[in-house]
Amino acid sequence: MATVTPAVPLLGGLVAPDPGRETYLVGPGGATAIALGGDDRVRIVDRHGGQVAELTAVGADGRDDAEALGVRADAPATVVRGLLRSGTDGFLEQLRLREPDEARAARLFGPDSPPGEDVTLVAERDTTVVVAAPGGRVIDGDRPGSELLVEVRRAVPRARFELELPPPLAEPRLDFRVDAATASSYEVRAGEYIQIIDVRGRQCSDFLAFHRRKLEDGRERGLDATVTRTLMGNAYPMPGLYAKFLDLDMDPLCEVVRDTVGRHDSFALACQAKYYEDLGYPGHVNCTDNFNAALTPYPIAPRKGWAALNFFYNTAFDSSQLMFADEPWSRPGDYVLLRASTDLVCASSACPDDIDPSNGWEVTDVHVRVYPPENRFSVAIAHRVTADAPPVLTRETAFHPRTSALTRSFVEYRGYWLPHCFNNEGAIAEYWACRERVAVIDLSPLRKWEILGPDAEALMQRTITRNARKLSVGQVVYTAMCNETGGMIDDATVFRLGQDNFRFVGGDEYDGVWLGEVAEREGMRAFVKPSTDQLHNLAVQGPDSRRTLAQIVWTPPTQPGLEELKWFRFLIGRIGGYDGIPIIVSRTGYTGELGYEVWCHPSDGPAVWDAVWAAGAPYGIKPLGLEALDILRIESGLIFAGYEFDDQVDPCEAGIPFVIALGDEDFIGREALLERKQHPQRTLVGLVLEGNEPAGHGDEVYVGRRRVGVVTSGTRSPALKRPVALCRIAVQYAELGTRLEIGKLDGLQKRIAATVVRFPFYDPDKTRPRS
Repeated sequence: MATVTPAVPLLGGLVAPDPGRETYLVGPGGATAIALGGDDRVRIVDRHGGQVAELTAVGADGRDDAEALGVRADAPATVVRGLLRSGTDGFLEQLRLREPDEARAARLFGPDSPPGEDVTLVAERDTTVVVAAPGGRVIDGDRPGSELLVEVRRAVPRARFELELPPPLAEPRLDFRVDAATASSYEVRAGEYIQIIDVRGRQCSDFLAFHRRKLEDGRERGLDATVTRTLMGNAYPMPGLYAKFLDLDMDPLCEVVRDTVGRHDSFALACQAKYYEDLGYPGHVNCTDNFNAALTPYPIAPRKGWAALNFFYNTAFDSSQLMFADEPWSRPGDYVLLRASTDLVCASSACPDDIDPSNGWEVTDVHVRVYPPENRFSVAIAHRVTADAPPVLTRETAFHPRTSALTRSFVEYRGYWLPHCFNNEGAIAEYWACRERVAVIDLSPLRKWEILGPDAEALMQRTITRNARKLSVGQVVYTAMCNETGGMIDDATVFRLGQDNFRFVGGDEYDGVWLGEVAEREGMRAFVKPSTDQLHNLAVQGPDSRRTLAQIVWTPPTQPGLEELKWFRFLIGRIGGYDGIPIIVSRTGYTGELGYEVWCHPSDGPAVWDAVWAAGAPYGIKPLGLEALDILRIESGLIFAGYEFDDQVDPCEAGIPFVIALGDEDFIGREALLERKQHPQRTLVGLVLEGNEPAGHGDEVYVGRRRVGVVTSGTRSPALKRPVALCRIAVQYAELGTRLEIGKLDGLQKRIAATVVRFPFYDPDKTRPRS
């Protein structure tokens, strides 16, 4: 659904703070309203190219005020009108448009505008500008919308405080600043939310929490890092399944709801006098003394060093188990959001450490907000596709309303919450459902881009290792995308929808950045338009997948029928009949079984799930989570980013030499791959292990004392009834039948015997997916 975004300035992570500059992102189908003053400059950028911008200006009297920006509003404001008609967002209504149904806009850019094209306007007087990005549904054949970037340069810069502090998530009950080098105590009720904000970035904030009722009973029970690490199994809790902080009695005190940083510390004490004294700084202000003073009103004994949870503190352990600290990862406005499990007494500090990198060598403020319990905030971790990109919070897929009714075991996967396993099933039952019957898997986090324009084929030919020119309309190809050294940026599938229309489906958000950079660098007229938010997908896999989908997939005469669809082909059809839900069905998968993927618009997700579920019921359809999927893909010899490959590993070393078309076409990385092919060093092999103990990612592989390889993935195979592993190994030891040992513990004290075997382990000739 189209949305309107309030005017909240974005601060890039590595961009120097500039009080006069504000930037905003306008999503496809959305709008952003910004109040401008006289002489303010507004710059609108078509980031991906081919995206129309609708510019509506509204004066204080609610009338059209396009003249204030020197433009003519001579076109309907389609997005603004749609938002006002929907009644789902009251923000635009605050503009008090005199005639909302007659709202007009100036149209900027067009279908042929190149990526990065921009327009700069100057406000002659105070006005409010609404920038909208019209966008249709890709699944309906509409041209995909993409983001607009809006940059505002203020004639009179706003106050630094206003720019640095993000707006509240809701109406706070408490809203206060913790000044640099101080600490504050506060009380929180059960169910309330605590937001701790790094105001200017790279500033640590130590956190204490005590069980209020136990304090009243004369027992001091505060947050205990050792108990928390032991029961959560993490260095520090993160949003999701293992999010709770506990006290010495193993009672939960609070849990993490959101984290926009992802790097904190639970091992070190809050800084204390002894730390500074030992480094030659006697009398230095410290968090421990500040906490002792702040907690004086409560029956809490002072400490010489407080065991705190150190938010934004960047610590790690090196290979010698030496703990070290560096500058924090946090940016201006980054925060953690906690939810109190019981009534608490809390304390937060703005750490005064200015003698090492812990606070980026500059001590600044921290801000705390407490929100009432009736609020509901999404559970999320923030991701940035590039270092200076704005954070994007974890989202739910279109199928979450259905999967969440079947399990609460969700894990964060590439910016989305996906099921780990399902209630009353478990990984093994889900695995056998896929091998013997039919299973359905939510794989919506796959990243999609529409590659459009007269140079679309040339861009694909330049960036993938397959021969894109041989790809027919209706065909899909599995490929690698490499950098100049031959290392894999990602593996992907590429769909050809038309002469100048491709769909690139990969696993990493950075793929689109790379494709866009190549197109710009080489002067190609190709548009790289993100469409992940327009296409969510279910994998329907297993021997009965064809019979399941054949009941519900309708295709016109111009498309192959479901039962006619060949391996690595796709069809464009509908659910049920000619006027049903529009879908795309590809004969692809990640399980090694006969299978399909069904692609739909997110708004149709629950209905598509219901149709597949009902059609599969006679065949015993089951949902399948990530744990079972990992077993299936390892058995089938299918590779996974960060395990079998990264940007230092070429396709041959990753076990997919068949994706390299070393013909006359000059794709990026070709020369490096020619060199590597002539002088191979490593390759991917399959290992069968003796005994029942599986190997894990990173286990080293030995011949005697010599390390000759590393396990990339391992599992206990239900089909083979023994442990198997994928291993990247020196080519001298890759021959079938070679005896090796997998090192456990320190690699020397314990070894597991293994033998190099043919892989895939399951159906090595791939007769089942081809069937």
